[in-house]
Amino acid sequence: MIVYHAPKDAFASDVLSGDISGIVHRSVQKATGGKVAESEVTSWQNSLMYMNNVLGGSEIPSDGWVSIEYHVPRSSKSIDFMFSGRDAEGKDSVVLVELKQWSEAQHTGMDGIVRTRFKYGWGHVSHPSYQAWSYATLLSSFNAAVHEGEVALHPCAYCHNYAPDADLQHPDYAVYTDKAPLFLKPDALKLRAFIAQHVRYGDDGQTIYKIEKGRIRPSKSLADALESMLAGNEEFVMLDEQKVVYERALALSAEASEGSKKVLLVEGGPGTGKSVVAVNLLVELTRREQVAQYVTKNSPPGASRRRRAPSTRSAWWAHTESRPSPTCLRVREGFRVRVPTVSTR
Repeated sequence: MIVYHAPKDAFASDVLSGDISGIVHRSVQKATGGKVAESEVTSWQNSLMYMNNVLGGSEIPSDGWVSIEYHVPRSSKSIDFMFSGRDAEGKDSVVLVELKQWSEAQHTGMDGIVRTRFKYGWGHVSHPSYQAWSYATLLSSFNAAVHEGEVALHPCAYCHNYAPDADLQHPDYAVYTDKAPLFLKPDALKLRAFIAQHVRYGDDGQTIYKIEKGRIRPSKSLADALESMLAGNEEFVMLDEQKVVYERALALSAEASEGSKKVLLVEGGPGTGKSVVAVNLLVELTRREQVAQYVTKNSPPGASRRRRAPSTRSAWWAHTESRPSPTCLRVREGFRVRVPTVSTR
């Protein structure tokens, strides 16, 4: 869904008007009918001023187009900032920018996860480069205009208040910062060069509409990845809170023992990715040679099936069958399961 879409010069005028946050706010409300948190409005006012400075160089085409809060299909997420045009070869190209106002963060040791300070304390969240990369990957997996090669995506993250340190730039995150470069407080000119490298010419605003109007269907590579995932490979991308829950569950499973069981309750409405997390956990815990079960009264994703690990241990897709006591049990829509308690250890 396109919320705000304007050429570079018009975006600059909106920023200089002092009301860019109000303009975006009204556009979001008109497009979605939903409420917007005050913190989100404040972030637009601050972060979009920085992006206007980044785009101010003559090497950035004046007829390139800015899109703000583009809603990612098949998710409740949106991409903070996109700049579209054509590359040096004339191909449609889009730079995706994940914007953060952070000034501090901590390395966690969990894959793609950092801790940062919020209004009411510290919390675990996805690394900004992981976020940007995962959004681009999701579009590549489901949008025909992208995965059929009509549009090239170039994700990155910009933490404009963050001074370089050893936490956010820890080598553990290199697998994601290599795919979605991380730009910090001193890096405005580097980000400008990154955008100029991928967007050399304007596009009359048509590139974003190609994505918007692109058919939403899984790519062949995604279909192949899902098949291989069920055989034990981790290729199904998780977004934001999904990734946090996944890593927390793995951490709890490592801490658990026969005398110290762990329970993790995950809440979320339809389409928020609970089953995606559960499938990923099933695959990873089986790879770690733990006995894992997926329990649901409904048919699990991909139909009920049983997969045998290389060892004598097994992973099960189960309905009401009685099986050996699992090391880790994931219950889908637990309120429907007719047992008094369910535990994970």
